[in-house]
Amino acid sequence: MNDMSDIQFFDFAAEAGLTKHLGGLEATDELINQCKITEKTHILDVGCGVGQTPVYIAKTVGARVTGVDINAMMVQRSQERAQNHGVTHLTEFRVADAQDLPFEDDTFDAVITESVTAFPEDKQRAIDEYTRVTKPGGLIGLNESTWLKVPPPEDILNWASQELGATVKPLTSEEWKSLMENAGLEVTYTRISEIKTREETQGIIKRYGYMGMIKVLFRAAKMYLSNPEYREFVQRVQKKGITPPNLTEYIGYGVYVAQKKSN
Repeated sequence: MNDMSDIQFFDFAAEAGLTKHLGGLEATDELINQCKITEKTHILDVGCGVGQTPVYIAKTVGARVTGVDINAMMVQRSQERAQNHGVTHLTEFRVADAQDLPFEDDTFDAVITESVTAFPEDKQRAIDEYTRVTKPGGLIGLNESTWLKVPPPEDILNWASQELGATVKPLTSEEWKSLMENAGLEVTYTRISEIKTREETQGIIKRYGYMGMIKVLFRAAKMYLSNPEYREFVQRVQKKGITPPNLTEYIGYGVYVAQKKSN
């Protein structure tokens, strides 16, 4: 995860205050429901980005949420968001790698990730870590980019690099489930969906709100004017072209939930 394009991708996203995942708020609600998250639940959100999901869960469910992200600026944005929304008493944020979580065994009632586990080089190690820190009987929920048909053509790979991050590596649904089963988990729920571009855009607006999106666009414009590296990054993205017309044939996302066996 140390590709320079990835570093820029996440640094710029953190500076703008925007992170996204496929499926939008509906997929987050799906994880909440399928992982049985309530006000009594202590959950870990791996790859929390700018803290949108932890703050949403703390506000709507009242659960205690620990969020981790490998990017320090993301963690700072998460802390700011929690402060602005008055949920610092329910949230905690730390810098951490999904492949090496800084928590004791059997700490959390549930672990969730959204468009995160497609990035680590060693995905099995990451899911093994999610399993390790989950209490026996607890649930692990992933919302991850998923190949609907393989092998994907070059234009689809370029789109994934542009939209999801430079070194993202989606898997098929069977591969995602195998990783969870290899970690000793029992898969309890799976739903695969194609990407609906218009709904994805509407979902970002719904999650951040119009005022939130105005702030994001303002920060992005400010970066474009003041940061030569960001201008170069945007120009590289633009050169990759528009969304491929056959996109939905090849890539979608999947919601996968599995339970850790009780001792």
